Amino acid sequence: MNLHNSISIVKRCISDYHQQDVVDAASGNPYPPGSIENLLYEKSWTDNIQWHLEDIIRDPAINPAKALELKRKIDKYNQQRTELVELMDDWFMDQYKEIKPQPGATWNTETPAWAFDRLSILELKIWHMEAEAERPDAPGEHREKAKQKWKVLKKQEEDLSSAIQQLMDDLAAGRKVMKVYRQMKMYNDESLNPVLYQQKNKS
Repeated sequence: MNLHNSISIVKRCISDYHQQDVVDAASGNPYPPGSIENLLYEKSWTDNIQWHLEDIIRDPAINPAKALELKRKIDKYNQQRTELVELMDDWFMDQYKEIKPQPGATWNTETPAWAFDRLSILELKIWHMEAEAERPDAPGEHREKAKQKWKVLKKQEEDLSSAIQQLMDDLAAGRKVMKVYRQMKMYNDESLNPVLYQQKNKS
């Protein structure tokens, strides 16, 4: 997986989303189903939806019923995001399955896919911060502060990209061992969330 291409995919997804700028819009994923590019684009699309849902739900005048509806959507997309990251990690596991670990090889607290998850969110921050730095109806002080924050985010992009590349290089060379730690989220599972299964038993 080429890191430069991966960043380009995420940026393309952010641009594509803002062509519509409609929460819940279908992604129209341009990459072949089952490919890592398809998974990365789909995950980034989910991040875009979540980002904007989080904006909407913070409206201080929001109707409580509407807020609850949005909270359910946020939960749904958060679960979808986790599932997509785990599918990406399955792809990475397959990529590195033939690599023989070197003596003393270690493993990361974060898998490649969860690192790409962080990168996807970071690219969203960069896109939106740049928009604030260029917002024509904002005061000059606001735009300048946004510009300075954008510069910090770009440095974070550089550092995170370097760290991800280092991780993939280490995995390919056997200096790191690929391990996957499943999230095992319980609150959406009717058999594991006591509120859900107790309610189900009553019905």
